[in-house]
Amino acid sequence: MKDEVDKIVKKIDLAKAFVTTHIGLFRCPVCGQPFSEVVGYSLRCPNRHGFDLSKKGTLYFLTKNANNEYDRQMLASRQRMLGAGLFDPIVKAIAAEMSSSPETIMDVGCGEATPLTKLLKMRAKKDVAVGFDISKDGINLATQQDVEAFFCVADLAHLPFNDHQFSTIIDLFSPSAYQEFNRVVAPGDKLIKIIPNSGYLHELRQLLYGGTGENSQYSNEKVFDLFKTHYPDARIETLTYEFHIPEGMQRDMMIMTPLHWGRDQREDVDQQLSELTDITVDVSILTNHF
Repeated sequence: MKDEVDKIVKKIDLAKAFVTTHIGLFRCPVCGQPFSEVVGYSLRCPNRHGFDLSKKGTLYFLTKNANNEYDRQMLASRQRMLGAGLFDPIVKAIAAEMSSSPETIMDVGCGEATPLTKLLKMRAKKDVAVGFDISKDGINLATQQDVEAFFCVADLAHLPFNDHQFSTIIDLFSPSAYQEFNRVVAPGDKLIKIIPNSGYLHELRQLLYGGTGENSQYSNEKVFDLFKTHYPDARIETLTYEFHIPEGMQRDMMIMTPLHWGRDQREDVDQQLSELTDITVDVSILTNHF
């Protein structure tokens, strides 16, 4: 019991040290003023709006209730699959786009934070990193990662960060708010957005829905076109590879994706799922330098 209490105290104290040292990253989501001080375990702005650190060392910046479809079971399955290496080539591709110097990273919709954790370790833990998500369950799982990063619950459309503070924004399969990204990224630095292509997890899609129906095919055209509208000079690269699903993790493979929510699934899914051994990861990496 004492070890658990010590761990909680350590997390909140580490978080306090982070926000004290990096208070310039944050601004108040209520009035938009930069936070000016840390009082006890509370981050406060000049207008006296306060946000308290949780026992897990996180900040909850939402000012209204948020709808989130990703439940704890889905996030836990995602954590296990990504921990097994599903996105490791994507993380390496992100690292290849980054500077050899220390960076200040914002991870958009970080969820349970396995990709960010692997990226920071790959880069020898030299960066300052903040991950945020609208899902409190996701952020709580993120705090269990062995990583020196700060996590918060925040609204993508109203980021609680000051202007031009981040050298790299990472958006891995998350929605985007390009005006906010433009505001918080530092001049001359970059946004790296990863989107799924039509071949992404196509074996699972075919298993669940067959070859016909609205869920049997996927197109990223709308997402891609919107990105290119905002950043016409962005560089586009594709990354495609096969991942061998570890034995016994086929159900996690299904639960971690929104694919299992769709209607009109085939009736023999469970039997065929056990026979799924390999999956295709097919993505586009969109990089814009500001």
